[in-house]
Amino acid sequence: MVALILSAALMLRHLGEGDAADRVVRAVVGVLKEGRVRTRDLGGTAGTRAIRDAVLARVRGGAS
Repeated sequence: MVALILSAALMLRHLGEGDAADRVVRAVVGVLKEGRVRTRDLGGTAGTRAIRDAVLARVRGGAS
């Protein structure tokens, strides 16, 4: 899921939406640094919905 979200950030950058791409990347990095929500491939137990919700909360301005 993290790779998919980061791919979306690359697409946003390609479309000229650099600020939006930066917000998405910062949100993903923030969630991963926090370490509470990680999918199994990254050593956690969360599912894809949990990571999506955590990243989306950060994009919207909150810390999940």
